[in-house]
Amino acid sequence: MHLPLLALLLLIGLFSGIAAGLFGIGGGVLIVPALIYLAGFSTHAAIGTSLAVLLPPVGLAAVLEYYRHGQVNLKAAVIVAAALFVGGWLGAILANRLPAPYLKLTFGIFVMGMGIYLVFGAVRQLS
Repeated sequence: MHLPLLALLLLIGLFSGIAAGLFGIGGGVLIVPALIYLAGFSTHAAIGTSLAVLLPPVGLAAVLEYYRHGQVNLKAAVIVAAALFVGGWLGAILANRLPAPYLKLTFGIFVMGMGIYLVFGAVRQLS
């Protein structure tokens, strides 16, 4: 695995972990789009890899089915999962230091920004 991809996967895991600890979100909202738009994964490979990252809460059956179709990058999943562990801890520390109204505001702005980004990206692909 090349160093730039390794660094990108670590950043995806760290950022997703912070967001998971801060907002309680991760896989479908962050990891899948990041693997697609930043790491160049296909949609199916991004979903399969995200499921491998989130295996314990999601379930083994879904990951095995994606893996059976060659849509799971196990090396990427392990790297993102390790960084997610650290990021989740950092996000939880930050969240516990923020007053609830600030946390709600930050989460709302984040979700709106992601929504706008995804809508414009989809419209651009449809054109």
